[in-house]
Amino acid sequence: QVQLVESGGGLVQAGGSLRLSCAADGRTFSTYAMGWFRQTPGKEREFVGRIIWNGGEEYYADSLKGRFTISRDNAKNMAYLQMNRLEPEDTAVYYCAADKVPTTRRSRPENYDYWGQGTQVTVSS
Repeated sequence: QVQLVESGGGLVQAGGSLRLSCAADGRTFSTYAMGWFRQTPGKEREFVGRIIWNGGEEYYADSLKGRFTISRDNAKNMAYLQMNRLEPEDTAVYYCAADKVPTTRRSRPENYDYWGQGTQVTVSS
């Protein structure tokens, strides 16, 4: 069981950067893969990226590869999403999620067992 809390969202100008954090309180954090998703009104929840249990592999939506970077610190029960060169189209509520399947690339929201409450990211033009 994992409780997740995102933080770090806010308003940023296009071209800027933000780092989102996801804090977990489970003792088995390192056994989960961690994913980041985003959602805007009227759209399906969109896969952003994933990092496997030990941080050894990262997976990204093709459109975001090169701008967004996922990392994790298992000693601190933390996952992060570094977002660079932000665009207005990146505006969304961003969610972190935990998947009990610890490896492989999994991009479907239904693959994930635990979700945070989300944090709003707004990118101005």
